[in-house]
Amino acid sequence: MEKEIVNRVAQSKLITFNLEDYYPNGERKVLDIKDWLYEGFILREKEFRAHVEANDWSVYKDAYVALQCSSDAIVPGWAFMLIASKLQPYAKRVVQGSLENLETALYQSILENLDITQFTDKPVIIKGCSNKPVPENAYLMAVARIQEVAKSVMYGEACSSVPLYKKRK
Repeated sequence: MEKEIVNRVAQSKLITFNLEDYYPNGERKVLDIKDWLYEGFILREKEFRAHVEANDWSVYKDAYVALQCSSDAIVPGWAFMLIASKLQPYAKRVVQGSLENLETALYQSILENLDITQFTDKPVIIKGCSNKPVPENAYLMAVARIQEVAKSVMYGEACSSVPLYKKRK
């Protein structure tokens, strides 16, 4: 007697939330100002402003940009602000820090504006593996946001999930 194989996961009300589906397309660029500093460590305002004025900002059109200084220089805040003001007409988003800081800022904005009503009183699994550079912080933000309304939140795959949250009755 053969039994029909039933996919209970497909029949369940379980919703899979994949952060990779929300990955914003666009080029990521790092602008390192170390080479604009005297000996890589000292910001001389006149020379720095000359580098800023001479730079072709159009190469950052429609890109996501991470501003950083890879040396141990102490850079005044206005320097990054000056660069951000030049990037504003071109770049989609500018942050000070690493590419991971940039990805985190992008996901924070996406998750803050996410319509979570689809998860109301439903079991949700946050998919763990991704092929795109989803920052670890995005998973923390996702669980915090989704558990506001979900019946339960798990992590991983439907066949091997780790329970994270269950709403009290």
